[in-house]
Amino acid sequence: MSMQEMAGYKSIALDIAQRIVSGEFTVQSKLSGRSLLAGQYHVSPETIRKAMGLLKDEGIVSVSQGKEIIVLSDHKALDYITRNNYLKSAYSLKQDLQQLLQDKKEMDRKFEKLLTEIVEASDRLQNLKPYHPVEITVREGSHVAGNTISALQFWQNTGATIIALRRETNVTISPGPHVILRAGDVLVLVGDEKMYQRTTMFINGDSGHTM
Repeated sequence: MSMQEMAGYKSIALDIAQRIVSGEFTVQSKLSGRSLLAGQYHVSPETIRKAMGLLKDEGIVSVSQGKEIIVLSDHKALDYITRNNYLKSAYSLKQDLQQLLQDKKEMDRKFEKLLTEIVEASDRLQNLKPYHPVEITVREGSHVAGNTISALQFWQNTGATIIALRRETNVTISPGPHVILRAGDVLVLVGDEKMYQRTTMFINGDSGHTM
């Protein structure tokens, strides 16, 4: 028997022992027939028979006359792979690679889905851009200071909706029509694209090129 042939079925024996230790093949479970195992490892049934012979000698599996293979001990399987300084065989590495590729495929699918959602959300934000809130401060000497929002006919004159009013450390959400504006008040407004310029002109008498 050549060293290469011996290394071949010993590698398979070690791999099957590792699969027993990992729980893929549980104690008292029946392993696939030699032909199926041979197909998995791409070797002849004779090579599988020799590999099973090694595991049988170690008390890891039993092999009946009817060629039925039953797992007997995961502890002995662990001793066997530890004693032989076992490293994962090409088969196990291939299985790991297939799992990683499957995980990567799923991750790519999730990435594409998330990317699509980000693009759609960006499009929605772009469409809402004219309605992004802006802030305008009421300056000293402004004609609006001392007047209520209603008396100023604020919306009619500016097209702006006041969504909040910040006065020093206090913030009022959606101030009512009877709130009196004061110098130093910061108005948080939404409206169309030209709202900022119109409202700045109305409140402070300039075109509002700076925000």
